[in-house]
Amino acid sequence: MTLNQWVQGSSPWGCTSTEGPGGSHVRPGRRPAPRRDETRAKTHGDGTAESPWLLRTAPGSSEYTMHREGDELVCKVGSTTLRYQARAIEDLHAWLAAQGDWVPLGAADEQKPAAPGTVEAFGRAEDNPVGGWYGLRKGYRGRFGMYLPPLLEALGLVELEHNARNNRVRAI
Repeated sequence: MTLNQWVQGSSPWGCTSTEGPGGSHVRPGRRPAPRRDETRAKTHGDGTAESPWLLRTAPGSSEYTMHREGDELVCKVGSTTLRYQARAIEDLHAWLAAQGDWVPLGAADEQKPAAPGTVEAFGRAEDNPVGGWYGLRKGYRGRFGMYLPPLLEALGLVELEHNARNNRVRAI
């Protein structure tokens, strides 16, 4: 299935956007998250600088790479480089598991406030395990909710929705 087919409403299960596998109702306007094996097949690379993970944002609108350098995750989006603490992978997964349900991504730039209860809010909260921002580069610390969840999905740690807007994530 191509990305265009996914965005236009067909799903890997051959149902409409309001049906899940077997025709069960999911939620109007939402598509079920892709199965983990389908997502992992789309991810290339092994997370090193020589072979970074090739990822797409949840809506599928942008492609980017990410790799690990020591204690940092390096995210390259076009000519922009963002850096996050590598422990964000484990911390975010643990936080999502503790939430026990779907959590909105809430991606926002550093200069904009994050909506409460979102992945973005967790990535900058003073009560998270690092006591603030996971982003390391001042002026580019935001967008935690945009770029980290697809990595966790590629690693098989979460389910992620792939709608045009208002995507959510939950721990597996």
